[in-house]
Amino acid sequence: MCTGNTCRSSMAEALARKILAEYPDRATKLTVSSAGVAAWSGAPASKEAVEALAGMGVELKAHRATRLTPEIISRAGLILTMTRAHREQVRSILPPVAGKVFTIAEYAGFEEDVPDPIGGSIETYRLCAGRLESLITCALDRFWEKHQGFFNRD
Repeated sequence: MCTGNTCRSSMAEALARKILAEYPDRATKLTVSSAGVAAWSGAPASKEAVEALAGMGVELKAHRATRLTPEIISRAGLILTMTRAHREQVRSILPPVAGKVFTIAEYAGFEEDVPDPIGGSIETYRLCAGRLESLITCALDRFWEKHQGFFNRD
């Protein structure tokens, strides 16, 4: 979850799907999606985000932005945001779900926010995508460890 759902969160969603594809037994039990607190619904991913992920073998051309709603928040089992400000914004929209909203870095065991690459060079987007891939891997490892029983069920 980020602001416009055309850069960071769209890349994170696609990268999470790529990583999950390596674990088909787990992937079938999880749904991954992204949204933005100020997204223009239907907007495509930025051309730089598409290019950065293409260089990693990940398709992003079909992505269309989704605006975050209270319904999306309430249905989610876990919400990972790009910044602490996003985390607090989500928590303020639906306070009872505060316990399932974290920054992606926080959930992965780090403290920093993921900076917005918007307006930056393609290299800025590539660096962001690489950082996201690392954070997603750590976050999924933590999630799988925390919910082992869920993944060990038939």
